Amino acid sequence: MRKNMRKAMFLAVISAIALVSCTADLSTPADSGTSGVQIQNESYFEDESEKSYIPLNYTKQTGLWLPYMDFENYMYNKSEEEYRSELKKIISSAKADNVNTFYFHVHPNGDAYYKSDIFPKGVYYTGDYDPLRIMLDEAHGAGISVHAWLNPYRMQTAEQMENMPDDFIVKKWVNDKSPMVKIINNRWYLNPAYDEVTELISSCAEEILENYDVDGVHIDDYFYPTTDIEFDKAEFESSGESDLQQWRQSNINKMVKSLYDTVKKYNKRLKFGISPQGNIDANYNSQYADVELWAGEKGYADYIIPQIYFGFKNETCPFEATLHKWEELTADRGVSLIIGLAEYKTGEEDKWAGESGEREWIENPDIIQQQIELVEESTADGYALYR
Repeated sequence: MRKNMRKAMFLAVISAIALVSCTADLSTPADSGTSGVQIQNESYFEDESEKSYIPLNYTKQTGLWLPYMDFENYMYNKSEEEYRSELKKIISSAKADNVNTFYFHVHPNGDAYYKSDIFPKGVYYTGDYDPLRIMLDEAHGAGISVHAWLNPYRMQTAEQMENMPDDFIVKKWVNDKSPMVKIINNRWYLNPAYDEVTELISSCAEEILENYDVDGVHIDDYFYPTTDIEFDKAEFESSGESDLQQWRQSNINKMVKSLYDTVKKYNKRLKFGISPQGNIDANYNSQYADVELWAGEKGYADYIIPQIYFGFKNETCPFEATLHKWEELTADRGVSLIIGLAEYKTGEEDKWAGESGEREWIENPDIIQQQIELVEESTADGYALYR
């Protein structure tokens, strides 16, 4: 009752501001001897009775992203029994590849693949069952950690938004022509300049943490949707700041910090992770993502997973050199480095790699295994696969 009242109050406050603006509980004991399991001993709650869940996390991650695009194959128009059966196949395959951590896409486009009082159901979520709860049940039963994967700013397409419920807070902002939401290339995006937007994003994590025994929260590389100065020109001019790039970075940093604090408020043992672009410079130049801060200063992330989706012959970011740059960035900083690998590129032409690397993924079928071996020899704490 209390948490529902808080949600109702939050939505009421946000709506008012908009008008003005125009599973299984898998507890692993510390002495269990389970290989690679990381159980933190520090206590956040003074009242021990408040600790209801000990998250399952690993010092050495072997991660796997489960993106919403694949939900069409194993969730869309599936019964609960069919969905659970498909998950068991995914888990079995993952276990065979030594995967110990899932990043499960619960909030990809301003929607929810879980039971939400804030966001509408995702387009592939057609059943009455709870896909996140079933995922937690099946994955935890197999000893796999589950991190709730969010896209903070990306919302529905223009056509999808028209069909959203009228009480959906973002649709209210759209209808009220609020500057807190902008349309770019036929898709709506939240405007990072507003505290109300950061509060809404944090409420997404809060709702999940209140209702599910997830082991962490995870975001990837969707930050500013454009570098166009017109996107938030009015907000920048009214801010009194003089450096647009620094100001935009600050806006993103506030959101990241808010998510981290929200996670830790519920349980300091939970993990918060970020998966930015593998090209360090591109993070700053195209998305205003301050990866050096996140990887180097306490209070922004527990782990960082750069998407080093490059071959060894990539002319801009060759894999080995890029790996070493990330090692230097995270060295002795207290943030775990996990390396994101592009398994999906195997056997495909890489049009962005330059002439020397264009056919590398076709001509070298063992490229992922070679990259895994390099990661295991490095200072990184594991790797994650995008298939």
